Amino acid sequence: MTTSLKLNGRLTIEELNALPEIPIEGITYDQMYIEKEPICPEYQAPDQDIIPSSNRSFVMDPGRICMPFGALWAGVGVHKCIPFVQGAQGCTTYPRYTFSRIFREPVSIATASFHEETAVFGGRKNFIEGLRNLIIRYHPEVIAIVTVCSSEIIGDDMEGFLEEARDSLEEEFGPDIFDEVKFIIIHTPSFVGSHVEGYNRASAAFLKTLAKRSSPNNKVNIIPGMITPGDIREIKHILKLMDIEGTILFDISGTLDCPLRLPQSMPYYPKGGTRVEEIVDMGSSLATFALCHDAGEAGATYLEKRFKVPAIIGPMPLGIRYTDSFIKNLSEITGKPITDEIKDERGILIDAMADTFHYTMGVRVAIYGDPDIAAAASRFSCELGMVPVIVGSGTESKQFVKDVWETVHEYDFEPVILNGSDMFEWEEYIKKNKIDLILSNSKAANISKEANAPLVRIGFPIYDRVGYQRRAYVGYRGGEYLLDLIVNTLLDSKFPDDRIHQ
Repeated sequence: MTTSLKLNGRLTIEELNALPEIPIEGITYDQMYIEKEPICPEYQAPDQDIIPSSNRSFVMDPGRICMPFGALWAGVGVHKCIPFVQGAQGCTTYPRYTFSRIFREPVSIATASFHEETAVFGGRKNFIEGLRNLIIRYHPEVIAIVTVCSSEIIGDDMEGFLEEARDSLEEEFGPDIFDEVKFIIIHTPSFVGSHVEGYNRASAAFLKTLAKRSSPNNKVNIIPGMITPGDIREIKHILKLMDIEGTILFDISGTLDCPLRLPQSMPYYPKGGTRVEEIVDMGSSLATFALCHDAGEAGATYLEKRFKVPAIIGPMPLGIRYTDSFIKNLSEITGKPITDEIKDERGILIDAMADTFHYTMGVRVAIYGDPDIAAAASRFSCELGMVPVIVGSGTESKQFVKDVWETVHEYDFEPVILNGSDMFEWEEYIKKNKIDLILSNSKAANISKEANAPLVRIGFPIYDRVGYQRRAYVGYRGGEYLLDLIVNTLLDSKFPDDRIHQ
């Protein structure tokens, strides 16, 4: 017969193991006192030879993701466009999961569903069948065909496959099918470059396929880069204040942050996104503004060479200096004056900087992100009186290094610049040097805790917080929001609660 064993107080692991039997009433959670021993009780410095990424043939904690993701991002920003991945199902699942984490929105991406047989004999059959199913079921206006590492390595001839598909598709759907549905081929081998280059290639591919020259439309083209829907809305706000008509290529503000309403028809497409006719008309614009040099330069350069549309490439309009440059160029190209409303927004940001300089002055900051946003964040940090100690990017870019050096030389700083490095090298430097603040994305969250330096989330990706996709960082109002975020983070972490009021 089992007897009841009465337990009082909390038990250690040794006491639990020494019990002859488990009591009938069980052991409550409060009584179980388990002391966990950390796997790594204290920071163990790694071999110094492997810290520089240039000494390694491998990447640790990469600060970038594969090239196809950037092309998929671009495709999602086009109205009634469905990207089609010429690869395995995993090459579709991961991007869809990432989009959902960042934007909290479902994203439609089709796949050729490669298996072992396809890897050996090629993906022609899967490609043609996949296009047919996509047209029948979803009736898209645009299909963005995105290659991945497997289809590139086995040598799938996408242009040839599309010509083969033309005969069968025209036979089934009629000779006008290639007028009703536009096909864009984007070559994005995953084993080189990054998501930034994928977006850049997509900008050129869409414009090469669709853009045409007609009578001048007195518009400006905006290739925004991989910025948030909130950023794109801020760019639209600036254009509206200056009474400028613009076409924004890959406008995700209406596809990845759209209202929740009952769909009127199936298949359901968001109302937003850049429309095909708008892309066609981009060859007749006054100028093209690529806000990010490394994510949009290819498209802007193509329009300049092919249709003589002037290209103004970067810098990303974040902070005072870079936003001034963007608005000045807009005014000069269009002949529109800079309005009092914009001057007031600039004045409000400068006033906010003056109100908070005693919090930001001398703060030592570490920055990591995509090249354009890291360079712009470095400039804004200096404008706030902060000291960039290390600035890194996972995507290699000569323009990134040039922009950062111009900024720090102007302010007489000498930070470490990591160009195309991983976050492991960046992290090790932070742990060895005094850092007061980190400006980076969600991948720096654990680094922030271990380095005991607060994190201000900025850039791509931000997946561990809600609502950041609706916020703007660009423009004067975006700079004001980012400044408030920086100062409040410093107040939370660096100043005692009983001293803030003083």
